[in-house]
Amino acid sequence: MLLVMSEELSADADVAVAPQPHRHYVVRYGLTRLVGEFTWKPPQPLRRLASVICRTERGIEWGSVLCPATERTRSFLGKSAESGRILRLATPDDEAQRDALAQLEREAFTGCQQMIHERGLPMQLVDAEHLFGGDRIVFYYISEQRVDFRELVKALAKVHKTRIEMRQIGIRDEAKLLADYGDCGQPVCCNTHLREMPPVSMKMAKLQKATLDPAKISGRCGRLKCCLRYEYDTYEAFRRELPAVGSTVVTRQGTGRVIGQEILARKVVVVYEGHRQVLTDARDVLTVVSSKSSNTSA
Repeated sequence: MLLVMSEELSADADVAVAPQPHRHYVVRYGLTRLVGEFTWKPPQPLRRLASVICRTERGIEWGSVLCPATERTRSFLGKSAESGRILRLATPDDEAQRDALAQLEREAFTGCQQMIHERGLPMQLVDAEHLFGGDRIVFYYISEQRVDFRELVKALAKVHKTRIEMRQIGIRDEAKLLADYGDCGQPVCCNTHLREMPPVSMKMAKLQKATLDPAKISGRCGRLKCCLRYEYDTYEAFRRELPAVGSTVVTRQGTGRVIGQEILARKVVVVYEGHRQVLTDARDVLTVVSSKSSNTSA
């Protein structure tokens, strides 16, 4: 009996002193809403949207926990190594410091704008980001040409006494920083879940039979809306299953020519003898007598 109790106590002691493994979380951080995998040393797990102070490759930053990291999240992030580690949960003092930094960012932005104007530099300042730990200030700008901002950086570093980084961005990145809501009434995708800007073409709008009015299919950045890309692959897969426009087909109602496609409905518009037009289900098409290359140019 004493031996058994001794073994149990020994096992309990081993459990008590055994170090707990690090947890891994996906964290969003930075003005441009960067996302990475971070390690966190227990005792307690972190809840979704918990505010944390983390160390990134850029320095000490404010972050927001999105979810526990898994192999699936790693496949989306496309990274095998961690982006950094979570130092602690944000405290009321941290929140006060963040509010103070927001005021410093506004002052830094105004001061940098004035310096750019004084030096006549061909660049448009978009925003300023003051890292939480004071490691650096990042200025985001737009320019259509190469800018020599070495003197500007020296002047800014002299004023702010910290590292200065000038980062050139594109017009779509500007919307990611400044835009709020889209025509759909929801927060713009580039400022919420999109990590990369997908290529969007007018072909995608045509295939989905969206209006071709640029004012209606353009986002806050002035470019084609990113959401035109979301369903394009499905439309393209369905389109390839249908007879091409211009094809001659044999259906249960006879032989006719395809003059239109209803892609999501998986149907085609067939004109028969006597100019009779019938919306025909793809399953009712018995064979395609002849096809045209128009299916590749839709």
